[in-house]
Amino acid sequence: MALGVVILAAGQGTRMKSALPKVLHPLAGRPMVFYSIEAARPLTSLPPVLVVGHGAEEVRQAVGEGVTYVEQREQLGTGHAVLQARPALEGLADEVLILYGDMPLLTTETLHRVVEARRETRATLALLTVVAEDPRGFGRVVRGADGNVLRIVEEADAKEEERAIRELNAGVYACDAAWLWDHLPQLPLRPKGEYYLTDLVEMAVGEGRRVVATATPDPTEVLGINTRVHLAEAEAAMRRRINRRWMKAGVTMIDPETTYVEADVVIGADTIIWPNTVLRGQTRIGSRCQIGPGAVIDNSIIGNDCRVFASVVEGAVMEDGSDVGPFSHLRPGAHLGAGAHVGNFGEVKNAILGPGVKMGHFSYVGDAEVGAGANIGAGTVTCNFDGRRKHRTVVGEEAFIGSGTMLVAPVRVGRRAVIGAGSVVTRDIPDGTLAYGVPARERGRVKEGEGDGP
Repeated sequence: MALGVVILAAGQGTRMKSALPKVLHPLAGRPMVFYSIEAARPLTSLPPVLVVGHGAEEVRQAVGEGVTYVEQREQLGTGHAVLQARPALEGLADEVLILYGDMPLLTTETLHRVVEARRETRATLALLTVVAEDPRGFGRVVRGADGNVLRIVEEADAKEEERAIRELNAGVYACDAAWLWDHLPQLPLRPKGEYYLTDLVEMAVGEGRRVVATATPDPTEVLGINTRVHLAEAEAAMRRRINRRWMKAGVTMIDPETTYVEADVVIGADTIIWPNTVLRGQTRIGSRCQIGPGAVIDNSIIGNDCRVFASVVEGAVMEDGSDVGPFSHLRPGAHLGAGAHVGNFGEVKNAILGPGVKMGHFSYVGDAEVGAGANIGAGTVTCNFDGRRKHRTVVGEEAFIGSGTMLVAPVRVGRRAVIGAGSVVTRDIPDGTLAYGVPARERGRVKEGEGDGP
């Protein structure tokens, strides 16, 4: 039996008070509609049908391929929105699953349960419900004396006794496709000028057809986002879900409540995340790392056995055993080789620090390549910008750069060269050469053992 999926994402979301379409507001680093698409995708061999409307082109650009787009040009209600999907699914699907693009916490397991409830009972329609004390504006599920579902009444239309009902309609439906396409055009026009999808329930019951409901035990799953307050609540729920998943996978979080991990981040086993840490984007962290406290890592690759202490790492690579911090910044293009060390108040940008390089403190290395085993003394600066263009600095393997050195690019310091403290290097220094001064001049050859690190 082929299942079609319709995801409603056409609403303007006026209560968000934003120019951005509601379903594109980010949640744990992804537009919220991505979660609805990903939750539904495993249930069907057909591309999910995404009904767009307000900001349709923005939604298309953000979501990209992998879904079928249909547009609801007039905002005439949820029933009218689903009807727009008919040309995309009729004749291809025997049943249709309908959900919203602003309910990002729904899981594949819950959606599957709704589909199975319809199949097992051979019902015309199955719906997802939730029992909650706070109705959050959801419609009420009205049942008869025999416990069967009779209708759904929207909160605005509910009588006082109906408002007291705590079984709420979550807005997820599984329907017989032929019956759905036949009855959507028959929905009554409501006083607000809209066609309500919820009226299908009463239509099916009136025809003597079976309607079943399955309840989710987790009210957070059906948290719909209509305001920034709802968005913050969903963010907190998603963060707890993500953190639990990683802790179950072998990651230690000292304080999960102050640890922010976005949905696409990957963390290796036996890594420890300390409080006030933010992991964003496509960040990949290896095993046995120490991250934080106070670390921000964005779209970066961190190897095994690394440490990031109270520092910002963005668009950077740290190979196995390297470390940074506290209070340092790896900017885009920074690459620390295995065992490289960047201490406190250092900044690296678009530069490679080879294996074992030591850059202890108060230094800036930008647009540079530093060879393995080199030492960058405190206060060293690569002067890479001449006011118009950027230039590169190359420091050879095992070179020793004294404290307070200015490397005026383009410039090359040779392998095992030693630069005296306070120098301004404006010309290339050959391998194994001792140089110092302002400007730095060659003063002799480096003797065996000079310039070696501790």
